Parts: sequence; structure tokens; C-alpha cells
Amino acid sequence: MNEKKRIILPFESGLVSRRRFVTGAAAGGALLGLGIGMNSPMAAASTRQNVPTMRGTSFDIDIGYKNVNFTGRERSATVFNGSVPGPILRWREGERVTLRVTNHLAHDSSIHWHGMILEASMDGVPGISFDGIKPGETFTYQFDVRQNGTFWYHSHSGFQEQTGLYGAIVIEPARPDPVGYDRDYVVMLSDWSDERPEKIYSKLKKQSDYYNFRERTAGDFFRDVAEKGLGQTRKDRAMWNQMRMSDRDLSDVSGYTYTCLMNGATPDDGWLGLFKQGEKVRLRFINGSAMTIYDVRIPGLKMTVVAADGQNIQPVSVDEFRIAVAETYDVIVEPSSDSAYTIFAQSIDRTGYARGILSPDADWIPEVPQMDPPPLLGHRDMGMGGMNHDMSGMPRMDHSKHGMGKMSGMQEVAIKGGNAPAPAGFGSKREITHVATEFGPHIDMRAATPQDGLSDPGIGLRDNKRLYNRRVLTYADICGLERTRDLRDPEREIELHLTGNMSRYMWSINGIKFKDAELLRLRFGERVRISLVNDTMMTHPIHLHGMWSELETGEPEYIPRKHTVIVQPGSKISYLVTADAMGGWAYHCHLLYHMPGMFREVRVS
Repeated sequence: MNEKKRIILPFESGLVSRRRFVTGAAAGGALLGLGIGMNSPMAAASTRQNVPTMRGTSFDIDIGYKNVNFTGRERSATVFNGSVPGPILRWREGERVTLRVTNHLAHDSSIHWHGMILEASMDGVPGISFDGIKPGETFTYQFDVRQNGTFWYHSHSGFQEQTGLYGAIVIEPARPDPVGYDRDYVVMLSDWSDERPEKIYSKLKKQSDYYNFRERTAGDFFRDVAEKGLGQTRKDRAMWNQMRMSDRDLSDVSGYTYTCLMNGATPDDGWLGLFKQGEKVRLRFINGSAMTIYDVRIPGLKMTVVAADGQNIQPVSVDEFRIAVAETYDVIVEPSSDSAYTIFAQSIDRTGYARGILSPDADWIPEVPQMDPPPLLGHRDMGMGGMNHDMSGMPRMDHSKHGMGKMSGMQEVAIKGGNAPAPAGFGSKREITHVATEFGPHIDMRAATPQDGLSDPGIGLRDNKRLYNRRVLTYADICGLERTRDLRDPEREIELHLTGNMSRYMWSINGIKFKDAELLRLRFGERVRISLVNDTMMTHPIHLHGMWSELETGEPEYIPRKHTVIVQPGSKISYLVTADAMGGWAYHCHLLYHMPGMFREVRVS
């Protein structure tokens, strides 16, 4: 028998975190339920800590090792200045910052300033921006701070994000802040594994569903028969088996190995944010995870979203939002002084959660909500709008003629004449096309009729208004606070397909992995539309370095600017880019173990 299939996850109920599962520390959970404070002697092993803050214009940052314990077992982490997360860096718009970064690791490292608009040589991507920081050496980053808001920084070397190299950036505006608040907290979400990231990646390459313990069982089969009948159940199972896919494959890496963290605190301990009566509290959410997409809510509190990816937006009141890896959202809450609240961030696959406490009293411990039921992938997530789908069973072209050598595999369309505003969610009205490089054993799915990814909150959130009376944020809700800076129509459109073979754990863009791909070239100053089609059943957060991705929401005069864009399974979305930054830039999926293949270099010249 496969050993991993014998394990039953106790945190399936939503009440037990992985740390309790690993250590058997259920007593700590009972104490939390009784409202016993974290100063209790029985909570002495708490991971709750204050993340240090560094202010000014000149910084010294050391990259080194530190022993940490998030699961009851001590492991070695890689850290910035001795903490996980690294220190919060607070800058001011208009100033010039200098950061001297010394590498004390046994291997190369780097820092990428995620979402920052700066010179290509300062972007911090080894092999594109610079050579990396060698062991024992110091590299000096220096650049002008030309923006304000919530951003973050992380290593762009190997899998070092997974082992602790990430931290927050908060930039104060040069002009009066349009957002009013009394108290300000960073809420950094992340994921930790006691396994080395190289081992996780190796397991995924050998068995892509290694960490998925929710595959269908015989019990599920008989329940489906009772609900849908034998014929339909067999038909459904045959379809999934033919595609070699699973309708429960939501995350590559699950709570089986991950412990979800909030500001470095485990779910058992919970990060603590205090407030006083009548205060407006600004929460700066950052997803610094390697692989975990979170759905965030604060039961009993409305959240007013005021910024996305560091850019001010017109305020939107919601109960819940999805935050993909690398995204940031700022929200304002107005808590009551007679209540404590749980900041609850559940993983997209509902196998784990991060937890924080917002309270007027450190001894008040609110109830931890149940996790929502795990969602199931369906026809919509396959890009099967009218059941007209293009799956692995279709005849394929001979990949040997198309997959070798440097290829772009890119569809490009010239846009002529006075261009009307693009339809929300996607650029042009033309049909989706699949280039020759998308056919072969490295591709197990092609979306023929991808759905609108702009107004879709995502799998597991679509029915939450009806089921739980929770309003969920979508990209269609986001509208820039300031007028669009570049109102020009795009000169051309580049269509890129996010592709892969999930069972073989192969990821690519237009069927071509990074090492075989040509540069994606932009002319300096041009306005271009990038249209993304997700031909897979995974959610991909796509990050363009050095330039803004301006979502086409149907409001061309108030386009929201983002640095990371979610592309839902089997969906399409488009955004405009002004190529105003010379040099080479990374462009990739920000899921750490997808990045080796789903990556391009953009060259602006």
C-alpha cells in the first residue's frame, strides 16, 4: 500500500493546524479556546514574535542561516538579518535608498525588490539583472524611490524564498496619504516546510500529486452514484481518467508538508495586532509564500480595500478576498473595542490556514472559524465554455518538429486604426489560437473557450455570497484612484498561453520552457496589450518585473496598475504595458516550483 494514502489529516475539520498534527499539541488549542493568554506558561513555545522594522535611507542587510522551530522540530532557515520574515523596510517616496547586502550563505543569493520601479541593474535577478551575490561578498543596491505603498522583497536565487528569505516594504507617500487611518500593520502571509525545497520539487517531478491527500476514494464513488447515478458517475470518472487529471488538484503542495504563517507565527500561536477604541486600522496584506494562495476574511468585520499591489484604488467594501503569491492588498477595518477578531487566511485547497488576532486586549482570544469545504474543479476551469474542449485525447502534432531550439511560440497581432476600449477581461475579440509548440506530450490541455478571468473570484469563492453572505473581491471591482497615465491605444497585442502537463509536472509558456525560449522583445516607449490564456487547471500569478501591468477592466480612464496578475484556470485576461524601462526583465509565474519552466526574459530596447 502506498504509505502516504494511509494518513488522515486531522486538520480537515479546519480546527486543527498542521503543527498540532505533527507535535500532538492539542492542549494548546484547548487553552486558546478557553481564552488563556499567550503569556501562559503552557504557551512558552510560542512562535509569535515582533517583526523588526528598519527605517531611513541607508541599510545593512545580512543573508545568513538561523535555526527555527515552526513544527516542533528544529530546522535551518535562510534569513535576512536573523528573522523570518525579514525586517520591515520603511522608506519614503522621493528619497534615494542604499542597501548593502552581504551574503553569509554557502551559495549565491540575491534580493529582488518586488513591484519596485527601478533600473534593470538593481532589480536583483541573477542571470538577467546581475550575476548574483557570491558567498562572503557584499552587493550594494542603490535607487530612487519613485512610488509609495505596500511592496515586498525576496531572494530570486534557487528556492530560497521557501526557506525564509522574504520581507515587507512600506513606502510613505511624499504627498498627503488619501487613505486615513490611526494604526498600521503589515500582515505577511507565507508557508513553511521542514522539507528542503529541492526535495519537494523532486517529489513533484516524480509524482505530481504526492502532496494531494484528497483524491477520490471508493466512498466518493458510491456517494456520486447515489447522487448522479451510475452512468453519469462512470462518464465523469472516465473523462478525468482520460485526461490524467484530478478535479481535486488545486495546489501542488498542501498542508501535509506546509505550515501556514502570519508574520512568522504559526496558526497555534496566531499573530497579535492590538488596537484602541475608535481606531481605523490599516492592514497591509502581502503574500510572501512559495506556493500557497490564500483566501482572507475577518469574521465580523467588513474590509475596505484601498490599495492593490501598492497602488491606491477607489475603496471597495468586501468580506473576503483572494491573494495570490506575490500580490499585496491594503484594507481598512474599524473594529469594535468590545470584541476580538480572527484574521483568517485559508489556503485555496483548504488544507491549512494562517491566523492572526486583532484585539483591544492581548488576553482576548477569538474563535477560529471552520475552513470552507474544499472546492472541486469543473468544466469552467478546463476552459470548456460550451463543452467544446481541447484535451489530451485530441490528435497532436509531432512535437519533435517544434519543441527544439530557441523558439518564441508567440502569437502577435497588429492593432490598426482607432482602437475602441477592449472588452473587460480580454483584449481583442478574435478567437483563441494555439500555436504549434502547444502540441505534444508536454501539454495535457488546451482551453478552446476560456472564460472571463476578470469578474471571476476564483474556484471555491464563486458561491460565497449565496452560501455565506460574503462578498468576495474580484478584479472587476478594482478601479484606479488616479487617472490612467498613458491613455494611448496599444500598437500590438501579444498572446501568451500558460501551458503544462500536470501529471508530468512540466510548466511552460506557449509550450516552451524557459531555457528553450527566445526573448520577448518590446520597443522602448511602445504601448502593448498582453493577453494571457491559461490552458491549465491551476491558478497562476504572473509577475512582470520593472513595468506596470494595467488591467483592462472596462474603465480606460481609471485603469488599476498591478505587478502580479492572477490568471484563473481555463480563463483569459489582458492588460496593457507601457515599455518605459530599458533593459532585461524577468516575467514569470510566481509559484516557486512553476517558475523554472513558466518564465520569460523581456527585453526593452
